[in-house]
Amino acid sequence: MTLMQLKYAITVAGVNSLNEASKKLYISQPSLSTAVKALEKEIGIEIFRRSKTGITLTPEGAEFIGYARQVVEQYELLDAKYIEKTSVRKKFSVSMQHYTFAVNAFVEMVKQFGMDEYEFAVHETKTHEVIDDVRNFKSEIGILYLNDFNRKVLTKLFAEYGLEYHELFECGVYVYMWKGHPLAGRKLVTMGELMDYPCLSFEQGEHNSFYFAEEVLSTYEYKQLIKANDRATLLNLMVGLNGYTLCSGIICEELNGSDYCAVKLASDERMSIVYITRKGIRISEIGQKYLEEISKFRDGMFHG
Repeated sequence: MTLMQLKYAITVAGVNSLNEASKKLYISQPSLSTAVKALEKEIGIEIFRRSKTGITLTPEGAEFIGYARQVVEQYELLDAKYIEKTSVRKKFSVSMQHYTFAVNAFVEMVKQFGMDEYEFAVHETKTHEVIDDVRNFKSEIGILYLNDFNRKVLTKLFAEYGLEYHELFECGVYVYMWKGHPLAGRKLVTMGELMDYPCLSFEQGEHNSFYFAEEVLSTYEYKQLIKANDRATLLNLMVGLNGYTLCSGIICEELNGSDYCAVKLASDERMSIVYITRKGIRISEIGQKYLEEISKFRDGMFHG
């Protein structure tokens, strides 16, 4: 197994096409195909599944590409520092469910480190993609929630993917709505009182299982339920339809503005906000600072 073979496989995985990858690498498609097949034979797994419609990563291949990216990136850092004698920006990436406090913590962390020496990425995405991003080294840290309902399923998945989780904080459940909502002035609201208003939920795509829902009480029989793909759309639906969603209760006005509020839900339901990492991988200095910033938002803005 050579570094060049790893770079070939990573490029193919990035475009899902041997033809496109060969153009990027400036080699013939037959040569690229031969190199990738030789790599697969050597490591004993099928990295790519080939069909008439194209080429896709296998589950084993996705994990291998994650490790390959890490190896190639570390080599490039060594090459730049000790051979080329140039400076290379360090990278940090985090994936998360749609939490404004997690985005805010990212913003504060970037302000402290600056953009001159570091390259940052933030992925606000679906639950399963958060897990996949950490599994495949796309992100160093993933932010999501666990509760009594999804904990057994998700922690089993963590174990299968070589991940571990750590609790950031535990909280009750709040109803997030715009301040013009008829129930916005309440200190406590029940599910019965919410019945005539649409519940807003984030779409989970092909992994649209109750266990991967970003909102607690995912199995509740809602009279009205609307799914959306992004936070901006969700906020628009709150205003336009008096919709609501369930959340941790942390309000970050810096991103969403001051037109929204969180009201405590009359429920004993609890949720734990956790971060996930690759098992046995030490968190970087930037990652540690990011987690510190999340803790500050928790301590300063949590209402439960």
